[in-house]
Amino acid sequence: MKIGYARVSTEDQNLDLQIDALKEAGCEKIYHDIASGAKAQRPALDDLLENIRKDDVLIIWKLDRLGRSLKNLVDLVEQLENRGVGLKSLNDPIDTTTPQGRLVFNIFASLAEFERELISERTKVGLRSARARGRVGGKPKGLSEESQKTAIVTEALYKEQKLSVNEIAKQLSISKCTLYKFLRYRGVQIGNYKVSKVNL
Repeated sequence: MKIGYARVSTEDQNLDLQIDALKEAGCEKIYHDIASGAKAQRPALDDLLENIRKDDVLIIWKLDRLGRSLKNLVDLVEQLENRGVGLKSLNDPIDTTTPQGRLVFNIFASLAEFERELISERTKVGLRSARARGRVGGKPKGLSEESQKTAIVTEALYKEQKLSVNEIAKQLSISKCTLYKFLRYRGVQIGNYKVSKVNL
């Protein structure tokens, strides 16, 4: 069975052109979504993938109607191939039901893999460079609401310089390591710490 899939990004756009072309191509059933290509949620596509069967052929207007990215497209086609389903694009040289079409798609897949490897390599080089400059890579960790309040108190006590670092940590029931983490989170310059003498 030939099954069609059409998608437009917004309700202002018209599906008619795609649907007419899919009907002309012999599609017996057509699924369609109104969703941005970047969005993961596409209910009609999910429904299609759940119901499509072995020896069916999925027909689309263009490749960009199906995949959110080259990697996503490759993953979808691999999923279809594993289930014995072909893919044909009406406006691209892709038809995985033919040897030539499979070859073209395998070139796409190789490009996607190459792109992933390049991104991975750039990321590794960037992290090495950052470490060499004394910066630690990775996503900055946030603090819970309670910890943020403690961090504010930590900053105030540290700047007041009336208690030693150990005494501040003890007062707030935190470790020295956590105390310094809170100070860094608050952007406090950590340097020579001198406790002011209090006249009694």
